[in-house]
Amino acid sequence: MISIPHKAKQFLVLLVKLLIVGGAFYFIYDQLANNDKLDWQKFIALFRKNQSVLGISFILLLSVLNRYFEILKWQNLAKVIHEISGYEATKQVLAALTAGIFTPNGVGEYAGKALYYPKAETKKVVFLNLICNGIQMILTVIFGIFGLMYFNAKYNVITSKTVAILFGGFVVILIVLFSLKKIKIKGYSIEKLIHKINEIPKSIHQKNILLGVLRYLVFSHQYYFLFLAFDVELPYFILMATIASVYFLASSLPTFQFLDFAVKGSVAIYFFGILGVNEWIVVFISTLMWFLNVVLPVVLGSYFVLNFKTKKVA
Repeated sequence: MISIPHKAKQFLVLLVKLLIVGGAFYFIYDQLANNDKLDWQKFIALFRKNQSVLGISFILLLSVLNRYFEILKWQNLAKVIHEISGYEATKQVLAALTAGIFTPNGVGEYAGKALYYPKAETKKVVFLNLICNGIQMILTVIFGIFGLMYFNAKYNVITSKTVAILFGGFVVILIVLFSLKKIKIKGYSIEKLIHKINEIPKSIHQKNILLGVLRYLVFSHQYYFLFLAFDVELPYFILMATIASVYFLASSLPTFQFLDFAVKGSVAIYFFGILGVNEWIVVFISTLMWFLNVVLPVVLGSYFVLNFKTKKVA
């Protein structure tokens, strides 16, 4: 086995840190500077017309709450390994977000969090992060299905027959998965996964679900209040149903964190276009949501990435 000198190892770690942070900032700049659908003049004009310190503070507070609930979720789940402080949970979540910004579906987050734990705990950290993200995805699907049903009842985007086929297909997939739950792939099976999930105390699962619901309500309502700020006047339930539909369909598509707003924006343009909302408003709100809930946390996370210290091997 080749031994790497300590100085060389330090240099490589520094290089990786700089590549992660530099790559994150490059992708952020590229998306904001080269998006020809963003009409900054219209945005500035509307901002000057509706600017409110209280309104801006409220929108920023929702961004803080969104990430805060995610931090609390991770702090809650990390108890399975050992108790961590709020600061430690913040550091791990933000650094992992930064590491995952240019990886498919944020898979870099899993590795980012695992680096803060001993190698022996890596599988457990990845599993807990899967639980953390999984509950958010399940809630997105549940709210999204109800949102789609409500939206479709109002605007008949797809026929009842198509809805029945999609629902039937979903039920069939569930039945097949559970009927094959004992089949192992590389030593893993659905039955084993369920057993592992059940090993986690119910109180931790309950708190995880509650925090996931709160987080979903925060970022969906942040989207809602941004539409109000852009003078979009639509009934509350139809607007929330559309937001839920957009998040559900956009989250179902494989993508990169730094392209998240572009994917959500494309889906949102279709749905909000049916409601008669101007395309540039939809694009701007999707971009603002991405900026407030991904870019700002990544900026903070960059500090933790640059200050990350590898654990010394005894």
